[in-house]
Amino acid sequence: MDAPLQTRMDGPVARVRLTRPEVHNAFDDALIARLTTVLEGLGADPTVRIVVLEAEGASFSAGADLNWMRGMAAASEAENREDSLALARLMRTLDELPRPTVARVQGAAFGGGVGLVACCDIAIGARGAKFGLTESRLGLLPAVISPYVVEAIGARQSRRLFATAEVFDADEAASIGLLHQVVEPDALDAAVDAQVALLLKAGPVASAGAKSLVRRVAAHADRDRHDRDNAALIAALRVSAEGQEGLSAFLEKRRPDWAG
Repeated sequence: MDAPLQTRMDGPVARVRLTRPEVHNAFDDALIARLTTVLEGLGADPTVRIVVLEAEGASFSAGADLNWMRGMAAASEAENREDSLALARLMRTLDELPRPTVARVQGAAFGGGVGLVACCDIAIGARGAKFGLTESRLGLLPAVISPYVVEAIGARQSRRLFATAEVFDADEAASIGLLHQVVEPDALDAAVDAQVALLLKAGPVASAGAKSLVRRVAAHADRDRHDRDNAALIAALRVSAEGQEGLSAFLEKRRPDWAG
């Protein structure tokens, strides 16, 4: 069986492409396992600065593969639990990847495909893309991906979309926070490349640590702890090698060494 995805290195940028266009890049256990392994490897590779998640063909990901769904419908509750934990591991791996991530979205993104988009730090979609959390039509719910979708679009929108299974377009996806930018299909690659270029101008440690800072701030209600933690973070960054180089480059009116 062909590999369900391909990884291509473009300097420090890893481009991970789903390659099951004949089934609209739908999820099955093989794709989940392979994508998890690849992402874990990229997160541990110090030469990787950015990960772009993309897909081959007409769709980004149409959710669950039909044959996989048939198998899970016939499986026991315990087997379904283990299968769902594998998907949960994938989503958490992508969400917590210690590198900035960019989703390049075209065509359909349903179910788990929406989860992948929500887990990425930056999401850019082509006008004409369609999104849906359609599990309730099957008597199910998007339970495993829900922490990431709720974080991306908020509780109010999630309550509506989880219940109605409504399909919505790229403009609405942007208006509710799932996408950061919507462009014409022929401008999608250029828009992704523009975000990659911005990330490459940022300090590698700083850009990689942005998501952990946001997550920590969002999780804490203790403002005094916020102040202590954030003061400690900026102090450590200022005296770090990257912080020293960035400040020196700014004061000397030159480009920092990581920006080429």
